Amino acid sequence: MRKKKPELLMPASSLEVLKVAIHYGADAVYIGGEMFGLRAKAKNFSKEEMMEGIDFVHAHGKRIYITANITAHNGDLEGVRKYFQELKEMGPDALIISDPGVFSIAREVCPEIEAHISTQANNVNYATYQFWHKLGATRVVSARELSIEEIRQIREHIPDELEIETFVHGAMCISYSGRCLLSNYFTGRDANLGACTHPCRWKYYIMEENRPGEYLPVEENERGTYIFNSKDLCMIEHIPDIVEAGIDSMKVEGRMKTALYVAVVARTYREALDDYFKDPALYEKKIPHYMEEISKCTYRQYTTGFFYGKPTHEDQVYDSNTYVTEYTYLGLIGEERGGMYSLEQRNKFYVGEQIEVMHPDGRTDEVTVKAMTDEEGNPIESCPHPKQKIYVDLGIALEPLDVLRRHDKEGI
Repeated sequence: MRKKKPELLMPASSLEVLKVAIHYGADAVYIGGEMFGLRAKAKNFSKEEMMEGIDFVHAHGKRIYITANITAHNGDLEGVRKYFQELKEMGPDALIISDPGVFSIAREVCPEIEAHISTQANNVNYATYQFWHKLGATRVVSARELSIEEIRQIREHIPDELEIETFVHGAMCISYSGRCLLSNYFTGRDANLGACTHPCRWKYYIMEENRPGEYLPVEENERGTYIFNSKDLCMIEHIPDIVEAGIDSMKVEGRMKTALYVAVVARTYREALDDYFKDPALYEKKIPHYMEEISKCTYRQYTTGFFYGKPTHEDQVYDSNTYVTEYTYLGLIGEERGGMYSLEQRNKFYVGEQIEVMHPDGRTDEVTVKAMTDEEGNPIESCPHPKQKIYVDLGIALEPLDVLRRHDKEGI
């Protein structure tokens, strides 16, 4: 049985988050440029940021993939060609593509860049994998609707060099591999062009046609009305099955997530993967620890999705469309100046407050904020302004890209 250590593939919404992903254990990151990706609301990367990101990732011996997975219309094709000509000069490791026309342009313009086939192409059988391999794809991302057993069967029927990438963590779409029309219907914003408004998270009522204006909640045994609201995927308890199925890349969803989310998920999956390949018994023993750690970022409860059979009502969240939020992201540590460390504030905190410092090596320190100054060095008691640049003394030595967070006991 093929037993290869999978790649840990993390999302990055910005240059800052990209650096965090690499720093906290990702083997590779995937990002979107300002065009032709399926996260139009994400910050995305300018050309200059993309070049800096590619250089940073390669300097750390890691890999970087660029999303170009829209369903392209005629008017998109010339822009796609020009975009790929720019990417050819930048040298990312792969392009993530779903559209056959876009794929053809990529193979013509930049054949030296690997082509990965997006989950948006609905890759659910080994014949599809073989088809893309014959055309020159080096990796295919499995549809989220596949079970572990189906992925194992695909591995048995495809060449060893063709890689399988699979989502193992993050938000689940209610439609078939994300090919949803609800957003376009309700708001005119097309999910397949990267502009989804997530109507699957909205609250719905029904109205009987002879009683206009009388709205009735959509209820299922009084659990609530969020009929499309899936729990989040989490497979950290099932790494042995992922490895034995022959999955080459473990992909985390979340190109609109914060640096705290990316740091927590990357660090925890990195630890779990390394533990498993060091000693499977150690991994099994530490599963409660991984589950505790992976819950220290925003999430909508957890499910294993389709991996062990079709989801049921147990895989839905019926009472709320909000995330569980037990920790607040405060910011990333920057350079040191006179014994204090720079920080761009992400949420307000105070001198005297107890917070936590996440380190990439798995340590988390509980500290008290000793002192705080503004950019000019004037003492302040708190940082109330979003993205305010400050300096902090936490009583311990810090490193660039250490993550600050606060434990909010109540959560949401």
